[in-house]
Amino acid sequence: MRRWLPMLLLCAASAVQAVPGYDAVRAGFRPSDALLLDRHGAPLQQVRIDASARRLAWVSLADVSPAMRGALIASEDKRFYQHAGVDWNAVAAAAWGSVWHSRTRGASTITMQLAGLLDENLRRGAAPRSGGQKLEQALTAKALERTWRKDQILEAYLNLVNFRGELVGVHALARVMFGKHPEGLDQVESALAVALIRGPNASAALVARRACAIVTEQGAPALCQGLEGLTQLRLARLAGPDRAVASAPQLAPHLGRRLVKAAGGQVASTLDASLQRHARDVLQRHLAALDGRNIEDSAVLVLDNASGEVLAWVGSSGALSDAREVDAVLAARQAGSTLKPFVYGLALEERRLTAASLLDDSPLNLATASGLYMPQNYDQQYKGAVSLRTALASSLNIPAVRTLVMVTPERLFQRLQALGVKLPESGDFYGYSLALGSADVSLLALTNAYRALAAGGRSQPVRTVLGAPAAPATQVMDGSTAWIIGDILSDNSARARTFGLDSPLSTRFWSAVKTGTSKDMRDNWCIGYSARYTVGVWVGNASGEPMWNVSGVTGAAPVWQDIMHYLHAGAPAAAPARPAGVAAREIRYGHGEEAARTEYFLPGTGQALIVAVEPDALAPAIRYPTPGMVVALDPDIPPARQRIRLSAQGTAQPRWRMDGKPLADGRDGHAWAPWPGRHRLELLDRQGRVLDKVEFEVRGALAKISMKK
Repeated sequence: MRRWLPMLLLCAASAVQAVPGYDAVRAGFRPSDALLLDRHGAPLQQVRIDASARRLAWVSLADVSPAMRGALIASEDKRFYQHAGVDWNAVAAAAWGSVWHSRTRGASTITMQLAGLLDENLRRGAAPRSGGQKLEQALTAKALERTWRKDQILEAYLNLVNFRGELVGVHALARVMFGKHPEGLDQVESALAVALIRGPNASAALVARRACAIVTEQGAPALCQGLEGLTQLRLARLAGPDRAVASAPQLAPHLGRRLVKAAGGQVASTLDASLQRHARDVLQRHLAALDGRNIEDSAVLVLDNASGEVLAWVGSSGALSDAREVDAVLAARQAGSTLKPFVYGLALEERRLTAASLLDDSPLNLATASGLYMPQNYDQQYKGAVSLRTALASSLNIPAVRTLVMVTPERLFQRLQALGVKLPESGDFYGYSLALGSADVSLLALTNAYRALAAGGRSQPVRTVLGAPAAPATQVMDGSTAWIIGDILSDNSARARTFGLDSPLSTRFWSAVKTGTSKDMRDNWCIGYSARYTVGVWVGNASGEPMWNVSGVTGAAPVWQDIMHYLHAGAPAAAPARPAGVAAREIRYGHGEEAARTEYFLPGTGQALIVAVEPDALAPAIRYPTPGMVVALDPDIPPARQRIRLSAQGTAQPRWRMDGKPLADGRDGHAWAPWPGRHRLELLDRQGRVLDKVEFEVRGALAKISMKK
């Protein structure tokens, strides 16, 4: 005994030195989750960081229900408030039970268990403890009792003990298993929780029996009725990969994952919780109303025009989506008609067009390296001569393509790049289809580009972290041009040809807005701004499947309008002031193409009378077919429906000759039934002189068969 006494004293001294203080333990506690806060400090999103264990914020003993404290002491350490760390009565009982092979409660006190939790080598789940480790645990418990108060020991134990699986601490257990805070645990729930400490992996039946023993010992055996069924239900909530924390804030999951990186930390975002919640709810409500239209996904982004701060970031439609983890704010999708304002903006800046200029909305065929490009309007109709204002506000496709021919796809590509819309390919790669949004863009980049229009042509990156320094703004486009584009996009009368006077694009205050629908109705967009805010909405399917009979004005626009009205409730937005360099002039059209009105012009471009060039005043030329065109006949389409309609300009009474043989008279309207081969089409005047000629090719055999018949 004398030989072992110095060793015991040495162990005791080292145990005392190794005991950490209560304040150090609490300060070193790190929850597995972190919080994203809104701009006012309200919780927005709880984000899981540490996947090894689920620990929530440390709770004080006063915030744990008396029922839970009572059940713990009754089950684990009845003499907790009497002993000094080691319960020698329990040790003796355990030793006696070991001799006679009878079951006893066990000798480990709550303080000893805490000692094991604080020592890395003694934590639950390690190898069976040796006699030396048990001695060290007892000595550490004695040291804890000398330096810690009883309430501190009980509090630390409740926060550090493992209950089941990944759940560590009473806070995590209460929120995940019972859907409430620790202070709300009742007697039955407390008994179930404490029963798990003895056997974290025990079956539901065994946990229920242990819980029943606890409540019976507390004098409430009637609570055992139905306990096993309740246990199965509660344990089922802990199974599977999606163990959500009940009542945890879940308003901004996508932005939360982007911003929150450190376990136990908090990040103050620029988001507004009330706006975020409203945007999420209106998005889900609108998609539910479109049931049966094959729509699952959507996203909303709200920006503050002045600061560039993101006020709302809703990355998906939540439970309505099969791809809720995909952040549709960042996903690249076809832009549709939302790029048209930037096409016309370039034409205005370069003084090629004015808002009053007449554009030709008639069939167009453009020869490209990959074949003939023949854009069409959304409604498959043509409006003839229309002003730029009408063409943009009513989202006509062909005038936009004709305008891009003037400014070139490469110039549009450069402008979009400068606005932060980073396209993966060059303008020439997309060609003239870039005017109709053939490129993939993100809602974040596109909405911020519209914010540049609202900011007088100044582009600046957005901010998502509150207090982060703002990046410098860059003047990307002329401020006067941006104002005119905004005035067109706010003109409800100009958009009436396509959208009518009463549409979701109209607001009770000044706002500028543009919709877009991509090919095969795969994407709906609505991007618009007031003087204070820019709101972007995307609706579609993350899978890329097309929607059914849904356009931008029926899919995304109602959501945009609702959010805009929410933002300006009680505070209508005034129209931005007209820049000093923009002149207002009364105009009229020489042939009555549009009604007289007040129009706005950049310096040096104003005019009062707008006269369209008469077709006969143009140089005689064949408009269609185009030189080098290749026509492929489809064997699945009836020959009578595969005809080429000849068109010419610059002559009132043309004559047509095909391959040296007379074909027809008249400028437009002749529908020629094509046959395979290379052809030479000539345009003649009344005297038989050749005014223009084109060569093209027809491929296929179906038309030849029909000619023989």
